[in-house]
Amino acid sequence: MSFQTPPVHHPDDHSSESAVDDKDQYRSGLDEYERSSDDKPPFYLSYAEVKLLGIAGVGFFLDAYDLFIINPVATMLQYRLYGGHSLPAGPQGFLKASANIGSVIGQFGFGYCADTFGRKAVYGKELMLIIFGTIMCISDPTGDLSPSGSLLWLTIFRIIMGIGVGGDYPMSATITTDRAKLRKRGTLLAYIFANQGWGSFVGSVATLVVLAAYKHVMNDEGHTSKVDGVWRIVVGLSLIPAFGTLYQRLTLPESKRFKLSQEDTEDEHQYDNLKKTGDFKLHESSRTSSGQAVAVRHGEVAEEARTAPLDSDTEKAGKGTATRVKEVASEKKAQYREFLTYFSEWKHAKILIGTAMSWFLLDIAFYGINLNQNVVLLEIGYAGKTGTPWEKLFKVSTGNLIITALGFVPGYYATVLTIEKLGRKWIQIQGFLAAALFLGILAGKFHTLSTPAFVVCFAFLQFFFNFGANSTTYCYPAEVFPTRFRASAHGLSAASGKAGAIISALVFNTLSQKIGTPAVLWIFFGCCIAGAGFTLLLPEVRMRDPDVIYIEEMKVKRAKQESS
Repeated sequence: MSFQTPPVHHPDDHSSESAVDDKDQYRSGLDEYERSSDDKPPFYLSYAEVKLLGIAGVGFFLDAYDLFIINPVATMLQYRLYGGHSLPAGPQGFLKASANIGSVIGQFGFGYCADTFGRKAVYGKELMLIIFGTIMCISDPTGDLSPSGSLLWLTIFRIIMGIGVGGDYPMSATITTDRAKLRKRGTLLAYIFANQGWGSFVGSVATLVVLAAYKHVMNDEGHTSKVDGVWRIVVGLSLIPAFGTLYQRLTLPESKRFKLSQEDTEDEHQYDNLKKTGDFKLHESSRTSSGQAVAVRHGEVAEEARTAPLDSDTEKAGKGTATRVKEVASEKKAQYREFLTYFSEWKHAKILIGTAMSWFLLDIAFYGINLNQNVVLLEIGYAGKTGTPWEKLFKVSTGNLIITALGFVPGYYATVLTIEKLGRKWIQIQGFLAAALFLGILAGKFHTLSTPAFVVCFAFLQFFFNFGANSTTYCYPAEVFPTRFRASAHGLSAASGKAGAIISALVFNTLSQKIGTPAVLWIFFGCCIAGAGFTLLLPEVRMRDPDVIYIEEMKVKRAKQESS
């Protein structure tokens, strides 16, 4: 099957002959191939896709598990370190923000390294950091250090763990996008991000189960200090999926699309080359003696005659391999300069501003609420204010489970099922506006809402966070930027989001005490409205191939340079 190179249109050419529908202009030459090769709904997954999502999705499972487990852990540490009294405000805020502080470093650092050194060279290292940080956290010598020293130990190693968690954002996003078909790209990314919901849910269930196992020794025998074992087990359980996928990450081969992105963007064969990357595969292709490629496709070996016998151009390319290898080092050094050059143009910069600011504003509201669920638990009667220490902890954990089950998981899968139909932009804007609506209701009626009404409102708020901007802010940077800069741009956008989360974690309690919780919720309302506004800077990315756009732009620039 042959594919024609889409025509190049000069941005200033508005003639009727050259005018092309925007969707068609930026649509990949893969369209016919992708539609004909798989007629199943986008959310239907092949074995190969399930395998990749298992490898990439565990990072987001751990992300939510490790980030949100700190709420019950902080409550447990009250009984282990401070005799049941609240943790000091400063160390508590720093502890809750620690993983997000590390995430900012990991997101930008791993994103840049993935574009510079390649996905294969970097993937898996972020999981090793998560494993190391988690092991050191559960090794906290609470019996030998002072209470403040124990909190400091936990905070330092949660920062290290957070670097790994943050690194997983650009890594798993680009690993998946590089291999996905356009018609399923958003669905696969949404599937990966939905693991956040399961991570939070499993964390809540694990806390309840382990607490139940300790009921006799803590509640009946009165050994409250044994809660030290509870939080270590709960945190340590996250090591099981981490170790389970480490080998697969370290051995995952480099994607074809990334390799092509490192080649000359003005090569006339680039569109044909991009066509070949649309066939989803987890493994490298290997060439037979006849010049055919053998590719692993949906778990089956299929021969695909993609190249003609070696011609003179190919022979020349082979002879130039040694020279090409010598050029790689200088190309890597130029990566940062190319990144700055690309985003110095307003049409690209405004997209980066849109992805970064919408993620930043979302996380101020999202993490402001979810890292301070004690306010919500108090309103729904699960704050654990009465009873024995064990009963208080069990009630708080039950409340966390209710909150997670009501809004987190359903919202993520609503995005999975509709993202290819509704589009990313529509879902993100309606998610921001719906979240603003329910934040406004909670803020305006905070002291007068009945408990059932509060629960319903909060459940809808969580639902539209996740059937909305919390999912699409992750998908957008992975789909809108070309492969050459995708990981760096995704990491920068994600780091902006975590900066918002840090701000919320550090100032929420202080602001609540000074101006009241309803006023803080009104601030979150404003953030959601502003987030919807910044989303208007973004194009719809459904069925758009950013690499095709980038190749066309480079050709236009080349043509301008030659004509001047």
